[in-house]
Amino acid sequence: MVAAAHLSDAERFPLLTEAGRRLLDHLREHPRGPRFNMRCGDRLTQSLRESVLRYQTNLFGAPPAWRPGEAPPWVHELVERCLARVPIYRRRGGTADDLTSIPPVGRDDLAREPWSFVPDDALLDDLIVYYTSGTHGRPIDVLSHPVAASARIPLYRAALAAHGVELQGGEGRVAIAFVCSQKTTLTWASISSFLGGAGIVKVNLNPSEWRDPADRAAFLDDCAPELLTGDPLSFADLAALPLRMRPKALISSAMHLLPATRAMLEERFRCPVIDVYSTCESGPIAFAKRDGFRVLPNDLYVEVLDKEGHPCAAGERGEIALTGGRNLFFPMLRYRTGDWAALGYEDGTPVLRDLEGRAPLVFAGADGRDVNNIDVTAALRPFAFAQFALHQNADGSLRFRYRGGDVRNEAIASALRELFGDRAIETGPIPPDVWKTIPYSRDAPAA
Repeated sequence: MVAAAHLSDAERFPLLTEAGRRLLDHLREHPRGPRFNMRCGDRLTQSLRESVLRYQTNLFGAPPAWRPGEAPPWVHELVERCLARVPIYRRRGGTADDLTSIPPVGRDDLAREPWSFVPDDALLDDLIVYYTSGTHGRPIDVLSHPVAASARIPLYRAALAAHGVELQGGEGRVAIAFVCSQKTTLTWASISSFLGGAGIVKVNLNPSEWRDPADRAAFLDDCAPELLTGDPLSFADLAALPLRMRPKALISSAMHLLPATRAMLEERFRCPVIDVYSTCESGPIAFAKRDGFRVLPNDLYVEVLDKEGHPCAAGERGEIALTGGRNLFFPMLRYRTGDWAALGYEDGTPVLRDLEGRAPLVFAGADGRDVNNIDVTAALRPFAFAQFALHQNADGSLRFRYRGGDVRNEAIASALRELFGDRAIETGPIPPDVWKTIPYSRDAPAA
């Protein structure tokens, strides 16, 4: 959905029907609803809606596929266009005949000069600005377009279809509920013309955002959304509520979803729980299936790069970089995400393996050997944590904090000692007033 604080509803919802207006009013004025703090809409005109529909048709007709080290044909045209029309790429140089000649860009570039990613000939009437705090550095503004925003829905549908689930939408019903559990965040009720006038809501489960904490379950039960999206933390909080609704699926993103947590959620809600790798800048990138994350979009070329910006060898972990032009106001050429994985292929489809949402971090074991954060993640698989943070102090001791999961501190310490050896390990819950954590961190070793 698209935030637009100073637009009228007619501008937010060009295709709003009378039935859609009734549903929107019902959601906004619901006696047990949250204190919504934002108004937004999809801003889709008929021509823009048809663009999203064409995107969906193409997505389902041509799954993403390319040969190792060989960019899809459409990349050449995108690079030519960006080198000619987009200030940051024109300034940095390179050639369309060799994608690897294009210097990678990243979040620091976007934070410093977001305007430089906008093509010279772009019409700014449809400009959207998303604000994201992220987990990789300073906050950034992401410039976007209504088609790019609504294109997330076909990508959700593709991930759901792989699990035998159909997102239907339609007038008079709520299709999607975005569920957060944060100190504060933007919340809203909206209507999706692409989904046939279905409702979409974003809510924060923090009790302070509601008139009565019991309203959280009552409102969501009344909405009965087909799809819930959120992260492991918000879903763990959701699972603790006395909900009667039965969604078709849950889509989890933003945080690492441990297998035990997924199993708990699937048991609680009796539906598939799909782990989706996504960024604010790109939208959904891949979804978990079998031994990795299968790339979802066919208009996004995914590379894995080393520190110098060269493509990594097959199976070698590096930083994920994206190339794609779906977002008219933010075309990406080798955009470094700050996330790390190895690139492989399964049935001709590119797959990201050993995906971690931060650069690799190596800890020190008691016997002097290295302990990779990937190994720590594997050791934590049996625990149903919604959120966790491991920090190594300068003296080598460890501090582990967690949220969610019916486990004992002794079991956690035992699992960590299997990796680290005889290190001092302090374990305990994340304080209730701490909402965001860094999964892995360490101090510089003592001299």
